[in-house]
Amino acid sequence: MTTHADLGFDFDVRDTDAITERRDEVVAAVRDHADRIASQLARLQGSDYGRIELSTAGGEWTVKHEAGALEFLLFSPSSGRDVYVVSTKRPPDPERLAGALDDYANLVAAWNDHVASLSGVLDDVSADFPEPVPTDGVVAERDRVLDAIREACSVMAGEIHRYEGDDYGTFTARVDGDRWELKWDEGTVSYLRVGGSGGCYLLSQYEAPSAADVRAYADRFRGFVEAYNAFVAELESDLAAVDP
Repeated sequence: MTTHADLGFDFDVRDTDAITERRDEVVAAVRDHADRIASQLARLQGSDYGRIELSTAGGEWTVKHEAGALEFLLFSPSSGRDVYVVSTKRPPDPERLAGALDDYANLVAAWNDHVASLSGVLDDVSADFPEPVPTDGVVAERDRVLDAIREACSVMAGEIHRYEGDDYGTFTARVDGDRWELKWDEGTVSYLRVGGSGGCYLLSQYEAPSAADVRAYADRFRGFVEAYNAFVAELESDLAAVDP
């Protein structure tokens, strides 16, 4: 039987267990330490996700956090290839890791300088703000006008529902160049819209219009009611002409 020695391959192959074990120990230590920076960064930024780039004599470091925990620590040396000292992917090359860690103390110093630069930045900012004016009066007036509009629309919707005999439908009219549309659902008001599909909903099942919109269209609503009355009058006239 031919052996490795017979073929001239009687060489010792050294394993990397000691190197990788030491690398993993170093990376874990850096992760624990840099996680403190990530945690403070998250508090400073007030967000669940964020990052910061810090320049040092050896290059640039990027600290990225997610939910306050370190997501990755990247070192971009002034010369040479980037190295993810800590990441969720694969562990770094030991040699490039060693090069990055030569500059790690500078990263911590850069972070400390960054925090120091923010110290006292809010000292002269006054927290004495004027009292916000409540909108109770405006809302009450808006609702008063909308209630009157809804009451009139409810009457129209009920009458048209009786006339049409359909559970769903719309009545439209053009007033001063604007298209008004009243939609009913089984005799009750679904919405009142002005200006087509992209227009203003004076009445809807969702949110109330602004006080400015109510002011802009309240007087014009009279024209819509008049258009409805003219529609009904025309129906009555048509029916009166029918000789049974």
